Amino acid sequence: MGEKWAGLGTRREAAVDVLLAVAVLAFAVPAVVFGRSVPDLPFLAVPWWAQLAAVGAAAVSMLTRRSTAWPMIVATVACALLVGQTMPLMLAAYSMTAQNTVRRWPWVSAALAGVYALTDWASPYTDRLPVAVAVRAITLVVLPALVGTWVWRYRSAIRELRAGVRAREERAAAQERRRIAGELHDTVTHAVTVMVLNAGIIQDADELDEIRKLARNIEDKGVRALTELRELLTALRRRDLPPSAESVEGIPRLVEEGRATGLRVALHYDVPEEKLPRQAGHACYRVVQEGLNNVRKHAPGADVQVVCEAHGGVLNVSVVNSGKSRAEPVRVPAGAGGGYGLPGLRERVALVGGRLAYGPTAEGGFALTASIPCHPLDQHET
Repeated sequence: MGEKWAGLGTRREAAVDVLLAVAVLAFAVPAVVFGRSVPDLPFLAVPWWAQLAAVGAAAVSMLTRRSTAWPMIVATVACALLVGQTMPLMLAAYSMTAQNTVRRWPWVSAALAGVYALTDWASPYTDRLPVAVAVRAITLVVLPALVGTWVWRYRSAIRELRAGVRAREERAAAQERRRIAGELHDTVTHAVTVMVLNAGIIQDADELDEIRKLARNIEDKGVRALTELRELLTALRRRDLPPSAESVEGIPRLVEEGRATGLRVALHYDVPEEKLPRQAGHACYRVVQEGLNNVRKHAPGADVQVVCEAHGGVLNVSVVNSGKSRAEPVRVPAGAGGGYGLPGLRERVALVGGRLAYGPTAEGGFALTASIPCHPLDQHET
């Protein structure tokens, strides 16, 4: 669409330039043909063919006015002095400033006004009042040049505005891409990791009942992941949370899933029964989910402490591991992390007004903590 409008704009500009060239010809050629063109200057004896050549040069110069001004200025001055036609001077004065092709335009416009005044004074068809000649020179040459500067500034402001809009659109698109990547990461990585772990446990299981239980877990996680993906694609259009988005109530289930896949997890959960804002609760859920996923990948045998408590209108959640792993790192699907986990989690927590911190502990482990403001919702707000 942008290329289409750019092409239309270029053709429109070319059409305007051609019309100006035709206007110069239509204005000056009849004056040459009917002998009303030569100024009353004794040192100028210009044959008709030279006058037509000057008119033609002035007309052609209108086609180059957007790229360079000096051919147009020279041609229009020649047309004024040789033919006595001043209308091209007005177009030159306006064009050189409207296209910003002359740096010292006040001096150039003053020179053009002087040429206009000389031609006007020498014309046998106008009065020779000095004041009237000066007023016409200023009004018909300097004023168009001044108007051209206003046009240039207006066009520059429009270009800057459009550039700013494009830059904001690109930033918004980049933020939206990061948000979608983070949502997909949070939705898929946990489910896939649990499924891979269960599949690995099945290989070592001997009892049929245990195999069936693990297979059902894999099936449940796959179905849930597909459901969340479908809801996510729908919710992304309106920037809402999907209906299946978990809140703090899902944290104990995350801990149980971690224990079922071999993690050594202890949970301290102290959250009031009042309904909390979905955005804040979901952010806490994602913090625990990401923390447990990182433990599975990097320290599967470490002791893990999960804390989720609410005090004074703030949800404090943390996942801290001892770092003393008793098992080999878990093999997870290639690209399961993708670099979206912790950076995307920081953005998610910041969006709800919270703070996220992570880093190694003094004991050699790793801590992921978040503080998220929240206030229980009243019944009419739910």
